[in-house]
Amino acid sequence: MIPKIVRRGLPLLPLAALSGCNTVVMNPTGDIARQQADLITISVLLMLIIIVPVMILTVLFAWRYRQSNTSAKYEPDWDHSTKLELVIWGAPLLIIIVLGLITWVSTHKLDPYRPLDRIDAQRPIAASTKALEVQVVALDWKWLFIYPEQGIASVNELVTPVDVPVRFKITSSTVMNTFYIPTLAGMIYAMPGMETTLNAVLNKPGDYKGLSANFSGEGFSHMHFAYKGVSAGEFDAWVQKMKANPGVLNRADYLTLEKPSVRDPVRYYGQVEPALFNRVLNRCVAEGSVCMNQQMAEDHQRNQVAAAIRQLPKGANAAQVANAEVCETPEAGTTNNPVKK
Repeated sequence: MIPKIVRRGLPLLPLAALSGCNTVVMNPTGDIARQQADLITISVLLMLIIIVPVMILTVLFAWRYRQSNTSAKYEPDWDHSTKLELVIWGAPLLIIIVLGLITWVSTHKLDPYRPLDRIDAQRPIAASTKALEVQVVALDWKWLFIYPEQGIASVNELVTPVDVPVRFKITSSTVMNTFYIPTLAGMIYAMPGMETTLNAVLNKPGDYKGLSANFSGEGFSHMHFAYKGVSAGEFDAWVQKMKANPGVLNRADYLTLEKPSVRDPVRYYGQVEPALFNRVLNRCVAEGSVCMNQQMAEDHQRNQVAAAIRQLPKGANAAQVANAEVCETPEAGTTNNPVKK
């Protein structure tokens, strides 16, 4: 038989189990993630305004109108109360209106594509501040981080300076993944042939973790990476150390790196081939392959020519047809719109 003192402690077991949980989602160190956590808290508190009274009243009514309570008032013909109707419909309506307003404002303010306007609640970002750009590629099953301005890259390790805005440009090599650093910001999809953006800032140095939160195959459960927040001076020193690394990430090396693998160690590259990310994005890393932006530009050109020819009068001569042609070519190695020449 279980001792009485043990039985009394059984209800506390769930709390003991939760004591080892990582509460980083609700206690992050990035300003965007902090605002998202506050939004969750406010939403839950607003909904508890309805949930808690309903739960209390459920128990109260069950107790008061139990069969053995002969003192409870019996009103079989009661069917309406204006005051009760106002409470039942008015309170939820007001909460929905408030939640709608908060959601509307937060949806625009926390848009991942929107450039940051503050470091934290007390420090706005100066207009002259330049964001650090990091290009992210989700591979099978590892993460590639390219720093285009610094000309370096790393695998399964991300380093950013504290209190500096960071603009992530994200894509995937093969299948859809989710780029997620709980302490920094919310989840952003990484999709092949598409580029998504995340603007965020870290406010406290430390060692954190990032992961893919979207199932993508055999090695998904090990698709984690180390995230380090460092001071500006430490970041500059790290960049110089990286540049001294003899590793070079060119197109051939990327095609080897792209092959599926699990539990890959951290790797560093002191040099990166220019416009490699754009080739990954446009799916033309392999020699002889046509970039998607180039193909789309050529298709657009053919459509324009065909439309111009259809508008010519019947019996148009060859010179008129030639004049209807439009020559457009994309900028080499970029994802910009075609440039008319």
